Amino acid sequence: MMKNIFLVFTFWIIACSPKYKNPHVEIQTQFGDIEIELYPDQAPKTVAAFLSYIDSGYYKRCSFYRVLSDDNQPSNAPKTELIQGGIWKTKNKIASSLKGIPHETTQQTKILHKSGMISLARLAPGTATTEFFICVGNQPGLDYGGENIEDHQGYAAFGKVIKGMDVVRKIYKQNEDNQYFDPPVGIINIVRE
Repeated sequence: MMKNIFLVFTFWIIACSPKYKNPHVEIQTQFGDIEIELYPDQAPKTVAAFLSYIDSGYYKRCSFYRVLSDDNQPSNAPKTELIQGGIWKTKNKIASSLKGIPHETTQQTKILHKSGMISLARLAPGTATTEFFICVGNQPGLDYGGENIEDHQGYAAFGKVIKGMDVVRKIYKQNEDNQYFDPPVGIINIVRE
């Protein structure tokens, strides 16, 4: 009897335990799924905002619409390799209405723009919302103090691809015209794991 109670209790603990320590999300694209682990302990404001956009359904039927590669940037500028997505092209009215997220620099979070990292696109610090990018290769110029942005505040990295970098690379290689995918690559949805 005691053994049965112990087994039931053990099973209950395992069943009720979270699947992962950190939240995981899945970007479901027309070319396959990309699983991302988010880092709320290091980038709490960025992760909370991103998850709130997922929970609000903003990313349903959006797209990867921009790509930066060695071939489509000026030869005299620091190079970046990434794919950018979000709702800017599909739900611009919502994207324009959102309040910017306080900027969490890589100096604060210690999450650097290495290959597979996800980060928020922005203009000035504190203007980032739903638009994000995934690094293809290491991108130190996007970190705090980096040369790829005039204000040297870098971008707010907040997670990493843990499954599906082959999908990221496939998207990266799609046809583009002047840094924009032609046609955009469909994101069916982004969901919590």
